Amino acid sequence: MTTTTSPRALEHPARDRIRLETVLHALADPVRLSIVRELAREGAELSCSYFDLPVTKSTTTHHFRVLRESGVIQQTYRGTAKLSALRGEDLDALFPGLLATVLAAADAQAARGDEPA
Repeated sequence: MTTTTSPRALEHPARDRIRLETVLHALADPVRLSIVRELAREGAELSCSYFDLPVTKSTTTHHFRVLRESGVIQQTYRGTAKLSALRGEDLDALFPGLLATVLAAADAQAARGDEPA
């Protein structure tokens, strides 16, 4: 994992350390998938407080950590806000079409009304 000297820097795997099974595990959870769908839809960095998730704050923190440590998202601090963005370029370079396919399947599932409660 890459690290920096800033006390507020967060660890992220380098592109060549991102593993398919870890990405798939991260995307398999409905809450994490909803975070990824929203990040993809907005196409911008979003603060953690932007998301209205049906879980506690500590569980939300866990979900973001899983996404970050798997290499699905990049998180940075700006002032007091922690911003998250998809690592779409990295994922597409490593696993061409994976993210687009997963997002399309999730959208199709949502259109059928099959989203988890």
